[in-house]
Amino acid sequence: SDADMKFFLALVTQTDEARRAFENHPVVMDAVAQGLSQERYQKFLLELYHLVWHFNTVSAAATSRLADSHRQVRYFLYQHMQEEKGHEDWVLNDLAALSVSRDTALAYAPSPHTLALTGYNYWAADRKHPCSVLGMLYVLEVIASVYGGPLANAQKERLLLQGELGVSFINSHATLDAEHMRELREIANTLDDAES
Repeated sequence: SDADMKFFLALVTQTDEARRAFENHPVVMDAVAQGLSQERYQKFLLELYHLVWHFNTVSAAATSRLADSHRQVRYFLYQHMQEEKGHEDWVLNDLAALSVSRDTALAYAPSPHTLALTGYNYWAADRKHPCSVLGMLYVLEVIASVYGGPLANAQKERLLLQGELGVSFINSHATLDAEHMRELREIANTLDDAES
């Protein structure tokens, strides 16, 4: 029914302009078409590591704040966290395939942009509304499902990577996240309070 689609449809509608701006950004268009240089791709993965590493802890912070009235969101996040556990190691493996050691990757200081995004997600889960974590999930799922495959292919071609070496994280999430998007739509549509 229309009422069932209200929250997810509102989420899609309210973020549509930003999504289109992202899709049409010259850097994104070039990356998907041509891939990134090895140096830029390494930096991309180094930044991505921190987002992936904090994904479950942000989700855990949100679940700890969810009232029982949002129990279904809590259980959804528990399951999603289990599925995402250890995926930061995939990013480290991709970096190793690109000659970036584990020690170098772990010592890398993320950019202010990555820190701001991560910090905002913690703040929103703690202070705004714990269901805000679903917005973070939505953005990551859209990006991964739409761009993961094309970016992985472009990187393989540009850097002459064999098989999944160097692209295992982004390539796997291109297929995983289509199903995740369906699950996210279902859980988002259970929300009906004005605060979330």
